[in-house]
Amino acid sequence: MLDNRIFMRQNLKMHLDPFSDLLKLLNAHSVLAGGLITGGAWAIEFPASDQIKFWGIVRGNCSLVMAGENTPIPVEAGDVFLLRTPRSHVLASDLTAELVDLMDVLEDRKGAIVRHGEGEEFFMIGGKVELSDNSGRLLLDELPPLIHIRATSRHSQSLRWLLEQLVKEQNDKYPGVAVASSQLVHLMFIQILRAYFESAEPIASGRLRAIGDRRLAPALQLIHSDPGRAWQLDELAKAAAMSRATFSSHFKTIAGVGPITYLTEWRMRLAERILRSERTSVSALASSLGYASESAFSNAFKRVTGRSPRNCQREQQARILG
Repeated sequence: MLDNRIFMRQNLKMHLDPFSDLLKLLNAHSVLAGGLITGGAWAIEFPASDQIKFWGIVRGNCSLVMAGENTPIPVEAGDVFLLRTPRSHVLASDLTAELVDLMDVLEDRKGAIVRHGEGEEFFMIGGKVELSDNSGRLLLDELPPLIHIRATSRHSQSLRWLLEQLVKEQNDKYPGVAVASSQLVHLMFIQILRAYFESAEPIASGRLRAIGDRRLAPALQLIHSDPGRAWQLDELAKAAAMSRATFSSHFKTIAGVGPITYLTEWRMRLAERILRSERTSVSALASSLGYASESAFSNAFKRVTGRSPRNCQREQQARILG
């Protein structure tokens, strides 16, 4: 049992930055959603989706209209936009053109790229993000309905290069095109979020805003590198080069919770992942995460996740057997 606890404690010590750590926890990976080539006057309605989807405009321009909104958003070559909200939307070169459902457009698709209408003035390509069922809300609940990275952004050069490589993969069809395309669209997703962290638009308090805050970065790195350690507020404040009071106030303003609450919640999300993926005892997991007793750990786990550790284990076993 002692050896198991030591192994788990070492396994929990991550050497990733907090953003990478979050993506690992969410088991986030991206896949190519496809591309659209069209021209002339066109208007396509995209159905609501519960997945995160994002698109890059390779050439041309169009208008984006979200369901329930009246003001069109102009989207131009070099722009990238990400949709988190499960709302339908319309992309159109001409908002007065006959509206066509995306499913009708896709009927004639023979590969990753679908052609519609007349001409090739417009071309977009993008991907979708798949998240673990249980932890996906950690990201979904904190993203805005729409992230629009314009071609004038300092991140546009990297995004443009990724778009060009993605198009090249579809055209050349080298061996491993599916894997390469997935890697490229995942890099696009990460780059979009990086640009979002640095955007001028205010980001709501939460985990994503904290991860993107440079002043909190040293303290968050400590928390994520060794979540089982009994971190003291003074240690975290010193790492961030702030006084204890200033650090606590700034952390809560940015993250929406205090630093110790953040640490506890992160521990419980890690515990949830381990209980779903590994055969381990609750007492060993409690010890590896810095809890002196199983009951103290169980109380914290239930407070954060809404169920006990043993119920979490039973649910996972039922999924495996069922």
